[in-house]
Amino acid sequence: MSLTLPTEDTIAAIASAIAAGSGGIAVIRISGNKAQEAVQQIVNLPGKQRWESHKILYGHIVNTKSQQNIDEVLILNMEGPRSFTGENIVEIHCHGGLVNVQRVLAQVLEHPQVRRALPGEFSQRAVLNGKLNITQAEAINDLICARSEKAADLAIAGLEGNISLEINSFRDQLLNLLSEIEARIDFEENLSPLDPKKLIKDIINLKDDLQKLISASKQGALAHNGIKVAIIGQPNVGKSSLLNSLLKRQKAIVTDLPGTTRDVIESEIILEGMPITLIDTAGVRETNDKIEKIGIARSQQAIALADIIILVFDLNLGWTSLDENLLKQIPPKTPRIIVGNKSDLIFSKNNNMADIYISTVNGEGNNNLLEQLVNISGAQNLNSLEFSLNERQLDLVKEASNSLKEVEKAAANDLPWDFWTIDLRRAIYSLGELTGEEISETILDRIFSKFCIGK
Repeated sequence: MSLTLPTEDTIAAIASAIAAGSGGIAVIRISGNKAQEAVQQIVNLPGKQRWESHKILYGHIVNTKSQQNIDEVLILNMEGPRSFTGENIVEIHCHGGLVNVQRVLAQVLEHPQVRRALPGEFSQRAVLNGKLNITQAEAINDLICARSEKAADLAIAGLEGNISLEINSFRDQLLNLLSEIEARIDFEENLSPLDPKKLIKDIINLKDDLQKLISASKQGALAHNGIKVAIIGQPNVGKSSLLNSLLKRQKAIVTDLPGTTRDVIESEIILEGMPITLIDTAGVRETNDKIEKIGIARSQQAIALADIIILVFDLNLGWTSLDENLLKQIPPKTPRIIVGNKSDLIFSKNNNMADIYISTVNGEGNNNLLEQLVNISGAQNLNSLEFSLNERQLDLVKEASNSLKEVEKAAANDLPWDFWTIDLRRAIYSLGELTGEEISETILDRIFSKFCIGK
């Protein structure tokens, strides 16, 4: 999307999630000067209903060519600036379903001055019209995409302005330091000299605060993105049974025949606010079965990409050379949990490598396994987070922190004040780009192009 597009255009899009056969109600949003006109020409309102701002109207959407009713709807009229975008907005609340919603939208788009909204265009207009700042707009997208309650809580904190308040505080402090230095450069003879030691101490403290924010946001990313945990092992050791046991439902097919799982099967659980994708893989063994070979290749790919590996082996067979070979396939830096299954049967604790003993028959050891997953992933730290930065914001905070490190180097090398100001300005600009104080058309386009249509 380009900001060179005329923002006086009236735009329309489906603003709610829709799917065939689900969703009783859908919302179509129209924003712009022609919003009310576009809806008035396709709706019949019984009685003497008046188009007043922030009032709900009842009527039927009409096919303008056949004059037949398409749907029974409620219409919400919101005149600017008291609307999400700051413009005139009309929302049509119609019945859900793919076909019906598209038919209603098609009638709206019959108006010659109404076009389809581009991804994120409603939110972009809200920012341009001062209804939201850039971090609040991004928080809306994070809220929509939240995969856990903690991710939703962090998004709400951003929507309430907590991120911009925190970053603006850092930026204001840096601006004060920069103004002090530049004043000495321009009017040194008229002002008392600065104490470089105190100044660099303040800068280091700010850099350390930014580093804490970076560390916290890396944890916060787990709440949004989650982690992938691959369950691997030889055929028939209980990988699929473990997946079903952790999910508490029958997701994967389980039989006594080796090689039942021919492909990777993914399911998600939430632990301490973190989405964890469990990946059941095909048992790794030598085989001539072409389909099973494909499944094994995908298992090996899952091993390479997983954040954590659960390696399952059969306690009755003990730890074998085949298990050892599979262990060697795990990347050295990938955390792994070695799980001995079938603890409900008689087995020897000699010659096995189990970190945890489980039984997929009675669920024994599941809590210990989940607790270890929480500890390895760091999910237990999520509860203390008040807000978190997204990837774009995190990169900009890192840039600001790196700029302050350069100021440290300038101070350590006794360089003139001018060298300090170069990197201070860079840090201030990075934080300003984060909050929208320093933002270009290109950056805005890039941010909102990642939003879904209708938001």
